Amino acid sequence: MKNTASRKKYLVTGGTGFIGSALVRKLIQEGHSVRILDNDSRGSIHRLEGLNLEWFQGDIRDLEKVKAAVQECDSIIHLAYVNGTENFYQAPEKVLEIAVKGMMNVLDAALQHQIKELIVASSSEVYQNPGIFPTPESVPLVVPDVYNPRYSYGGGKIISELLTIHYAKFFDRVVIFRPHNVYGPDMGNEHVIPHLIKKMKSRNFTLQGSGKETRSFIYISDFIEGAMKVIEKGVNKGIYHIGTQEEIPIYHLAELVCEHLQIHPQPEFQFTLPAKGNTSRRCPDIKKLQALGFEPRISIKEGLTFTIPWYAQ
Repeated sequence: MKNTASRKKYLVTGGTGFIGSALVRKLIQEGHSVRILDNDSRGSIHRLEGLNLEWFQGDIRDLEKVKAAVQECDSIIHLAYVNGTENFYQAPEKVLEIAVKGMMNVLDAALQHQIKELIVASSSEVYQNPGIFPTPESVPLVVPDVYNPRYSYGGGKIISELLTIHYAKFFDRVVIFRPHNVYGPDMGNEHVIPHLIKKMKSRNFTLQGSGKETRSFIYISDFIEGAMKVIEKGVNKGIYHIGTQEEIPIYHLAELVCEHLQIHPQPEFQFTLPAKGNTSRRCPDIKKLQALGFEPRISIKEGLTFTIPWYAQ
């Protein structure tokens, strides 16, 4: 636990979400005070039952709600956003509205109440197909096609990064971190691993794309350890990838899911056309995070043993 002198009062936006709630638990465990701002539209306050915290129920797009939540805090950790590939395609205008209005509201509220520290969650989606693997933080950020609704998510995160960096002069310290395929129990249903568990369990053995597309997944507890390193030690205007370099093809991930579900013999997978704009490969360079003292501990195979039973039930 932190000593009294180093304890802070954090506002965590999006604090009832999968990542947000896990981070809130960790901050409280470390002795910090926590206030969350969330409309609970995609998260669940039940994830935080039993914790001593303040909950401001409200929408990140509501400036007055954000201003009220920011008061008397030492630091803001801004996570509130819309995640999940289905949402990118179905409601890109909402994704962008929450991205831009939410970020501007956080900045305006922070400036009004003279908050001097801001930590912002970005995404690996900001750089799409970088051509460099493992991928460092310095690769160009791109929106390959403004007509493709998928890029509403990555585009919103690019705007968030731009605003954070160029408003940094009003703060003592701003830091950005980019999560890379975080997973675990109760992560929602709009992501790769929950989709695969549902499909394999129902004996639907079709995979989108060639199956050779790769991702590097990080288990939630490892991710939170990495996020805490950034929160505690990240340099001003620093950008950090949080993930692992354990790269796995999606067909092999599906095989591991089948193995855990005891589906024998291994099925013959059928492949469909990938969604337009799907990234063929993702593997972050985490040297900057390792320099802060981080090392992932949980392999994808081990993490699935914690995750699959939750979804299988």
